[in-house]
Amino acid sequence: MFRGKELEVKLLQDNDDFRGIDFAFVSAGASTSRQFADTITRHGTIMIDNSSAFRMDEDVPLVVPECNAEDALNAPRGIIANPNCTTIMMVVVLKPIEALSHIRRIHVASYQSASGAGAQAMAELEQQYKDLANDRPVTVNKFAYQLAYNVIPQIDVFMDNGYTKEEMKMFAETRKILHSDVACSAMCVRISALRSHSEAVWIQTEKPLEVAEVQKAIAAAPGVTLLDEPATQTYPMPLFTAGKDDIYVGRVRKDLADPCGITLWLSGDQIRKGAALNAVQIAEFILSRRK
Repeated sequence: MFRGKELEVKLLQDNDDFRGIDFAFVSAGASTSRQFADTITRHGTIMIDNSSAFRMDEDVPLVVPECNAEDALNAPRGIIANPNCTTIMMVVVLKPIEALSHIRRIHVASYQSASGAGAQAMAELEQQYKDLANDRPVTVNKFAYQLAYNVIPQIDVFMDNGYTKEEMKMFAETRKILHSDVACSAMCVRISALRSHSEAVWIQTEKPLEVAEVQKAIAAAPGVTLLDEPATQTYPMPLFTAGKDDIYVGRVRKDLADPCGITLWLSGDQIRKGAALNAVQIAEFILSRRK
């Protein structure tokens, strides 16, 4: 049932007829996206794809509407890619800083919740805590190690350069979205929170920026909320950002190791802005230009 109507769920098959469908939101993994892309787009349907299948293809726009919405209007293959969740959350915050001064380098450490690996991973984490509290052996299936009472410095598979695929996504996707030569070095870590990812970000700009002007720019940016009052211990945390649409930013301060550096903390629901909401916003932007 959806909005009072009974809808039939059908198995997607090759050569299905998508005539009359304006948008297809695709989130079934890269192999599925590749297999059915031609079927979905053949009659003009715009495929907004949440997998990694097409993100770095030159003829597929990679879009975060707050950053590069106009790119969505040029999709020659009828495919628009939704970026990786950690990238989306970061670039939404970088965009207003880039407007103040070009960002040359980014160092980022992510603190990614169990939900990033799916509902079964969340259930496994909850069960691990229950088992440990009752002196029972824990089951480990979704991650390389027990996540309860632990952090795991690996998300996705390792590449030849020692970085994980997740970390390399942040490097490449950030450059494509921002149309920038910025270099991004990431360390992605799985933590035992259930919902919302967080990131500690160190940003080097071309010219020195004052904390107050960075805070003002972030506070005025779309899709971002500034929560930054150290005196009252006010800063974003997964406990409070889960289920919300915005990306929340705090702990904005000068980088003591770099006169052109700013460092900050962000947290947001990666299932919302990091995935589903961003895809919907892409479609909404395209529709707004058709009116």
